[in-house]
Amino acid sequence: MEIPVVVIPILIWGLMFLVIFLLLTGIFNYFRGRAQKAELLKRIREAGEDTESSKSEGPIKKLIHAFLNSLGRHVVPVESADYSRMKIRFLKAGLHQANAPAFYWGIKTFLMTCLPVFFLAGRITVFRLFGAPATLTVCVLLALLGFYLPDILLSVKIAGRRTKIIEGLPDALDLLVVCVEAGMGLDSGFNRVANEISLSNKILSDELKLMNMELRAGKSRQDALRNLATRTDVEDLNSLVTLLVQTDRFGTSVSQALRVYSDSFRTKRYQKAEEIAAKLPVKLVFPCILFIFPSLFVVILGPAAIRIYQTFLHH
Repeated sequence: MEIPVVVIPILIWGLMFLVIFLLLTGIFNYFRGRAQKAELLKRIREAGEDTESSKSEGPIKKLIHAFLNSLGRHVVPVESADYSRMKIRFLKAGLHQANAPAFYWGIKTFLMTCLPVFFLAGRITVFRLFGAPATLTVCVLLALLGFYLPDILLSVKIAGRRTKIIEGLPDALDLLVVCVEAGMGLDSGFNRVANEISLSNKILSDELKLMNMELRAGKSRQDALRNLATRTDVEDLNSLVTLLVQTDRFGTSVSQALRVYSDSFRTKRYQKAEEIAAKLPVKLVFPCILFIFPSLFVVILGPAAIRIYQTFLHH
């Protein structure tokens, strides 16, 4: 049985598409595996190091930091409400330095002032094509960009850190349930969980270690848990902290409460996964229309169109 001539180009295009797809998939998996291996080796090397240790700064860098800190303190005084509110945002971003808000306001003021000045200097010396209205508009836009760019970068850092905490929370909660049901206390359970997940999720591990340090310093468990919820700003972790505070206040069983919360949290994750899966068909409509269907039309109808064109050409 002979294969129709029209089917041969379709088979060739299909095989070419399959080969290219498998090749790109193999390349992607190779580089992703290398990146994951490099990240794991980096975490293993940093596991035994102190998280607060930092390299000695050069004199130029120290001068720049001192200038920006001084500028920020002059713009927003330490006693102001904005300064205290910014400290909470920096805690959510994982920046625990005392001078972080002053440095932040110094960068905002420096960028807001220097970007228009640099543009004006370039306008006078090099770019002489802009008129006065355009120059004023660009200066205003650059000033706004310099003022809001640190806010954008800080929000991106907070969102990325919150995502990492959400990813590591299920494993940490399961480990905490196992530790408490095995007879460990809640404080020692948090300490054990922080040590166990230090390689898989360093951000959540550091937050739990900081909470344990607050407990060792004499702070009450309720205050330490509330500080943990404030620093992380994750809804599921806030619910867990509220549960633990109420359990500690009313004297109920911690292991039973954690077991019930773990089951409800697992059900919530399952429902969220189902919700994401239910949204996939709707999200795939536009990529299919824009990218997949045109390729299918070319592969399926292309050889037929060529044959029809050749037939009419011969006639």
